[in-house]
Amino acid sequence: MNSEAPPRKIPPPPRKPLPPPAPAPKAAEAAPAAQPVVEAPRSPIHINLTDVHKSFGPKHVLNGLSLEVPRGQSVVIIGGSGTGKSVTLKCILGILTPDQGSILVDDKEIIGQSARDREAMLRHFGMLFQGAALFDSLSVWENVAFGLIQGRKMPRGEAKEIAIAKLAQVGLGPEVGELSPAELSGGMQKRVGLARAIASDPDVIFFDEPTTGLDPIMADVINDLIVKCVKEVGATAVSITHDMASARKIADKIAMIYKGEIIWEGPADTVDDSGNEYVQQFINGSADGPIQMEVLKP
Repeated sequence: MNSEAPPRKIPPPPRKPLPPPAPAPKAAEAAPAAQPVVEAPRSPIHINLTDVHKSFGPKHVLNGLSLEVPRGQSVVIIGGSGTGKSVTLKCILGILTPDQGSILVDDKEIIGQSARDREAMLRHFGMLFQGAALFDSLSVWENVAFGLIQGRKMPRGEAKEIAIAKLAQVGLGPEVGELSPAELSGGMQKRVGLARAIASDPDVIFFDEPTTGLDPIMADVINDLIVKCVKEVGATAVSITHDMASARKIADKIAMIYKGEIIWEGPADTVDDSGNEYVQQFINGSADGPIQMEVLKP
């Protein structure tokens, strides 16, 4: 009896290889850490005048004037009337354009700069004018805040807060802010002018004969306030004066101008021992010496 052959097992079809596992998603790479902005080192010389000349017709006012103003120091330019002090200040401020020479502020040439660049530069300057130069039509606080409102377009409320704070720095209460300049004494007007000069926390403050017209006691009060405010703001200061008491009080460095040139400069505490006959005659107020006043004699 024939037995049937066992049925053949059919092998299962080969399995297709599984696709390789998808790579795990990479973690988002962290953005590189922001590098701190490193400011270029600032020059120790804040303002540098080199060989500056300025004439008005045949009259030569500045004759190769050169002067360095160190950053953060108070430099006082002394000299008699008509020697070129005010013209020097106006050349730095861009009010006058020198005929020749160079004026650098923060290592940037300002002679021939555009109106836009000049306006940007002036935003970093403060100024105390000789006669305070307050606007009669504005209140005291509006005078102090004038540059903030008109120049920086600051809202009036914010500008008033700053103005009141600056008045406090010069020893004036908030009630003074509501007065008009005509209601103030000469000394108070000077203090308001100083408050306006520091209102924007400027890099450089200019003082034009800051004690002119004041009695000796009030002049010393103003000198003390100038020293105090300049230190609080951390500014460089440039002053012009013929008042030696003021110069000695507010200056780190004194420079004397004569006939449009700097004839001596040095630390304020060395001016009495300058060894310069022009300086000695000026600080002693003597009519005898190399400086001869042009006076018509009968």
